[in-house]
Amino acid sequence: MTGTTTRRNVKRHALASATSLLLAGGLLAGCGGAEGETPATPDTEDTALQFNASTYTTVNVTVDGVATKVRQYRVVYVAKPIKMATTQAALGGSNTTLTDPYAYQTMIISVPESSVADQKTALFFAVNNGGWWASPVATTVTEGKAFVSTSNTDHIGAALKAGYIVVNVGTRSRGGARAEDGRWTGKAPAPVVDAKAAIRYLRLNDSLMPGSAERIVMNGTSGGGGLTAAVSASGNSADYLPFLADIGAAGVTGSGSSATSTVKDDVFAAVAYCPINNLGNADAGYEWEYGATRTDTNTPTLNGVAYSAGPQATASAALAAAFPAYVNSLGLKLEDGSALTDASLRALVTAQLKAEIERQIAAGTPVPALGENFTVVQRGVTSTVPNDWLTLNGTGTTATVAAIDYPKFLKFVTTPIQLKTVVAFDAVGVTDNKNATTGVWNISGETNLFGSEAFQYANFTEWAWTNNAVTGDGSGMDDTGLSWSAYLASSTSTLAQQLKLINPLTYLNTAADTAPHWYVRHGMIDRDTAFSMQLLLQQAIRNDPSVKTLDFKLNYLTGHSGNYDVQEAFAWIRSRLDANP
Repeated sequence: MTGTTTRRNVKRHALASATSLLLAGGLLAGCGGAEGETPATPDTEDTALQFNASTYTTVNVTVDGVATKVRQYRVVYVAKPIKMATTQAALGGSNTTLTDPYAYQTMIISVPESSVADQKTALFFAVNNGGWWASPVATTVTEGKAFVSTSNTDHIGAALKAGYIVVNVGTRSRGGARAEDGRWTGKAPAPVVDAKAAIRYLRLNDSLMPGSAERIVMNGTSGGGGLTAAVSASGNSADYLPFLADIGAAGVTGSGSSATSTVKDDVFAAVAYCPINNLGNADAGYEWEYGATRTDTNTPTLNGVAYSAGPQATASAALAAAFPAYVNSLGLKLEDGSALTDASLRALVTAQLKAEIERQIAAGTPVPALGENFTVVQRGVTSTVPNDWLTLNGTGTTATVAAIDYPKFLKFVTTPIQLKTVVAFDAVGVTDNKNATTGVWNISGETNLFGSEAFQYANFTEWAWTNNAVTGDGSGMDDTGLSWSAYLASSTSTLAQQLKLINPLTYLNTAADTAPHWYVRHGMIDRDTAFSMQLLLQQAIRNDPSVKTLDFKLNYLTGHSGNYDVQEAFAWIRSRLDANP
């Protein structure tokens, strides 16, 4: 898609586009300042964040069998990092031990020797955050590692081969981000704030580092895809400045509502796989999509109680009923100018399915006819599933899609792998979501991304808030005496702000400096979030007049995963960079 860029020239939130910093010894360093701007006065925190190009280790790897030297830098990207506890929770219920208490606010910068003097090459900014989980920094660019740039799954190898600077970024987030003093420091918007702070470090030090901070390509999968979308949509928004000030992010002075900035945090491009996004509405969207498809077979029990026999079915119906009003409130427009509504949303999903299947047919991929079988691989398990939902016209590479039975398609998706339980995302304290043996409430879903530093979690949707059944957890009317709307409006609650700051739809089609280029993928058999939620994200991006290009697909027979189409993705990245030298 193509859009106008006029708005990008005026939507800077009173931020200067860069800062210049007089370093010790008289070396002048900047971060890509625009012509005619007055250099900002350096502050103590920015001085502490100076990049030292001489402090690196050399890592020897191979790329396509060719010995390649990589300079690797490990830096704490904020001036006031939070010291974390040694033992942290990890995704999946286990614990991990931190050897570096600042690993959540550290990044590893890997520079191919061939790019040391290249000030224009891209910065490939990789985040992890599966499940929106806290992510101590890590990199696969390690001594002796062999990369294959021609692989469809080796995105780091492809980045190194292209000469890009690989930036692996740690961030605080839900679950496993507890400070040494016991505070839960990963609450929203912490992961977005940390990612923005890392971008600001790169901007501040642009002239001292290889690569260009004007050419940051952000990449993430699942929760990392959601984080990528939120950061890429909200570039340079002043809403984040108080949080950035708290951790000493580059270019931010003052505190609270008086915080100001002289450094940018927008990015050039977003590459987001299966982005778990728009969490405040994700449960309603999930049940609107899948509620009528749910059975005792494709929905797990909760506390030993089957879906139809317990509170899950009631919750599903209530959540689904709330979704149409939300969709219709967004004011998004279809390509023909008509309003996007709940009535037209499924047609968008069906159109994407049709387009992807016909692309596969034209490329020679065998697509089973009605009554034949699909072979589906989900989480390492191969299943044979009958095609009772897709009807084709013709055969061979000229065949087209005649019809898609969408309800049967959803059943097809949930045959190899069960749906999430109800509630899928805001799951703590509701629908009897307990350990069947101990009776302890499960800390599942994204509930612990929200709330205060004092509580492990907070319900973040109206249904879960109203139906919270845990006394003493700080959530629900039972503990606060407040209805959902009253709690959101309360001066003591930050929940409304948290929901806003974590959601890319908040900032698309606003004055934020949204990334001009987007590559978004969601698997055609991915049930980890609703297809409808991804189409809302797609349409919000498409509606934004500052977005120049959007490449969106529901990838054929792909489950919840990312970086599975590396050749296509990197060809797209290269085309965007070449078009914007």
